[in-house]
Amino acid sequence: MKELYRMIRDSNFCAVFTGAGISTLSGIPDFRSPNGVYSKRFEGYEVEEILSIGLFLRRPDLYYAWAKPFIYELDRYQPNIVHRVLAGMEAAGMVGMTYTQNIDLLHERAGTKKLGELHGSPAVHECLKCGKTFSYPEIAAIVNRGEVPYCPLCGGIVKPRIVFYGESLDADLLGRAERDLRKADLLLVLGSSLTVNPAAMLPEITLSGGGEVVIVNRQPTPLDRYAALRCDDLETVFSGLRDELLRDHPDCMTDKTEQTGGKLQ
Repeated sequence: MKELYRMIRDSNFCAVFTGAGISTLSGIPDFRSPNGVYSKRFEGYEVEEILSIGLFLRRPDLYYAWAKPFIYELDRYQPNIVHRVLAGMEAAGMVGMTYTQNIDLLHERAGTKKLGELHGSPAVHECLKCGKTFSYPEIAAIVNRGEVPYCPLCGGIVKPRIVFYGESLDADLLGRAERDLRKADLLLVLGSSLTVNPAAMLPEITLSGGGEVVIVNRQPTPLDRYAALRCDDLETVFSGLRDELLRDHPDCMTDKTEQTGGKLQ
């Protein structure tokens, strides 16, 4: 852990790429492990189907019923040591940018500010007919009553600004990620199986630019053999990084959730 901390501290531009595995320490299941979200069907549908734009347009009720415990009860989950240490390292000037595949809002709640959400965010929902926007608390209240949110102005379907299967990633954000990862001399890949493209291809950009990649993930990834360091356990790694960070920057570990009571705003 001391060697990893030294690599982060001494890098010119350290970027971070995170996947669902980092949020398992907060109690949120990942997607592709044997007991992950994708391992179980819901009302006869594969989860990939429920998260496809085609089925959402036909049956938004399926998405909202499936997503209720994962996406619309996020107040139950708190940022864990990975989120907090990453936010602390950003505050200390050690992390230049974080890109995430996650849609659980835990990076923001821990205090990370330089954040690119590659698969979108449920923080804002939008009517697909008239474009009216809604906040997360507004929609979560409706979904937790067992109802499907429709626009009160025009009756259109309300959709989270999450990238569904069949939709494209935001081209501007993806371009910015490519530029950042090309200039990164160090990239931390955390809790991602690196199997969902095009986001999963981003670490290859750092490697092709001559940067080093560190991978911390329980399951194997396609880039393991190219990693400068490869570890399995996120909690162990970030406990060690926290100790090093607190020694050098004791004021950088203030969790934003302490200021909000852990509630989504």
